[in-house]
Amino acid sequence: MRLLDFSDDQLITAIQSGDTRAMTEIYRRYWKKLLAIAYNHIGDKKDAEEIVQDVFIKLWDKRGEVRIGSLPNYLAMAVKYSVFSAYQKRKRKEEVEERAAQTHSNQDFDEEGIYARFLQQYINGIVEKLPEKCKLVFKSSREEGKSTQQISKDLNIAEKTVEAHLTKAIKTIKYSLKRSDISTIITLLYILFK
Repeated sequence: MRLLDFSDDQLITAIQSGDTRAMTEIYRRYWKKLLAIAYNHIGDKKDAEEIVQDVFIKLWDKRGEVRIGSLPNYLAMAVKYSVFSAYQKRKRKEEVEERAAQTHSNQDFDEEGIYARFLQQYINGIVEKLPEKCKLVFKSSREEGKSTQQISKDLNIAEKTVEAHLTKAIKTIKYSLKRSDISTIITLLYILFK
C-alpha cells in the first residue's frame, strides 16, 4: 500500500513509530491548508510559513506523546494556538520596547514604580511557566482584557474551560507569590534603591 493511500489514522500510527515518509505525506496533504489558516490570521506570508513549519516540527518532535483524534482538526488548532502565541510575543516585544523608550526619556524612577515593575516582571515569569493553553487564556484575559466568551470563541474552547484555566493561573500565581515571600523581596529592593 502506498502512503498516498494511507488514511490519516494510518499516517499518525506510522509517524508514532518514526516513519519519516509518513511525516512527509502529512506535510504534503496539509501544508497549503494550514498556510491559508495561518495567513488569514496573521496576514504575513513569511510569518505564516514559519508558524506552519513550527507546527510540523512540533508534531514530529512530540510524535510519541500526542494523542490525535482528527489530524486536520489537531493541525488547524495547533496553527491557531501558534498564531495566537506569536501575536502575544510580538505584542510583548512592542510593549518592552515602548517601556524602554519611556525609561530613556524619563530616568526619574519613583520607588513605587520600581516595586510595581519588579512585581509585574515576577508575575510575568510565573505566567510564562504555565501550560501553553492556560498561559494563552490568562494573557487574553488580563493583558488584552478579553471576556470569557471572546476567549472561548478565539481559542475554540468551552467557556467553562476558559474559566478553569483562569482559576488555575490565578491559584498558581498566588501560590508562587506566597511561597517566595514577595514582601521580603520588595523590602530588599527598597533597601537597594533608596
